[in-house]
Amino acid sequence: VAEQWDEWQPRTRTSAIEALSRFVPLATRSSARPAPDGLRAYVAQTLDPEVAVDGADAREAWLVNHGLSLGELNRSVLADIDRRLGLGLDGQPLGPATAGRFRKVARSCIRRAVDLEVLDKDPWPPSARGRSSRKVVRERRATDVRALPDPVTMAAAIDAMSSHQPGSQIYRIMTAVAYYAGLRPSEVVMLRLRSLELPTAGWGRIDVTEADVSHDEPGEPKTGPRSVPIPPVLVGELKNWIASHKFATSDLIFRTRNDKRPTASNWSRCWHRALRAIGQPPLRVYDCRHAAATTWLQAGVPLGEVARRLGHSVETLVSTYVGALAGDEQLANSRIDALFAARFCAGA
Repeated sequence: VAEQWDEWQPRTRTSAIEALSRFVPLATRSSARPAPDGLRAYVAQTLDPEVAVDGADAREAWLVNHGLSLGELNRSVLADIDRRLGLGLDGQPLGPATAGRFRKVARSCIRRAVDLEVLDKDPWPPSARGRSSRKVVRERRATDVRALPDPVTMAAAIDAMSSHQPGSQIYRIMTAVAYYAGLRPSEVVMLRLRSLELPTAGWGRIDVTEADVSHDEPGEPKTGPRSVPIPPVLVGELKNWIASHKFATSDLIFRTRNDKRPTASNWSRCWHRALRAIGQPPLRVYDCRHAAATTWLQAGVPLGEVARRLGHSVETLVSTYVGALAGDEQLANSRIDALFAARFCAGA
């Protein structure tokens, strides 16, 4: 909580605290005596990093005496906690969205303990997966390219991300990279100065060699390293961004004022605010990558080159963006006709 507190919006803080105030009192020994009144409210209050903990408080003493340590959170204990997180205070099942939010926040804390090597492995039991959610029965769905903004709208939405909020500029330039270079959000947040080739004029290049694989942990991109050409408009944006900061060659260029990873929730919130401002329906940040692919295809960039820039196979590209290829049959027929006409004329 303390690690993310400065980056969270008030609504995100409230949501996380609510979930953890449900989780912490459940992570106690089965032999514990009844919890004192107001325990949940106390936990919610003291999870705020700016609030001092009173060791003499009876509720704090109860948590110290009966709370489980991280090492005691084994799979069977967490399975019971997972079940109870799906129940309201009256014992009735919560709505799927609320229960899922409580479980997601609680599990993220356990995963963070694994990242910090406080725990050797994640003890949280895996979620049950029905037949409809298994990989073997899931069908690949083509992206609805009709719902994606055109280049003019994308440029307007990116510009609309600028606001009085200090973080808006970083999210604006990150979104520009996602669109103009077609990068995944996990690749955008791991860009370093040494990955950029920014000439004084013309097209530049981004070497995509890293991605965020787990809570600010760098790893290889999902489909391996690649090199992506970037248009002059993005070259200029990146040059201005770098000129306004002091980066070493190996530095990540997108970090918050506290030198932390920009959060996905804040990025999404800034993006959605910009879309509303220009009268566009909501889209995921990831859809900026889809919009890039659609733009390239509609511009006539060969399939193999679009696939290479995205880090896809041509088969995956066609199945994902089939709607962007509308009209290609007519274009192909006209080109073949032109070739036949030229050859027949030459033969005559």
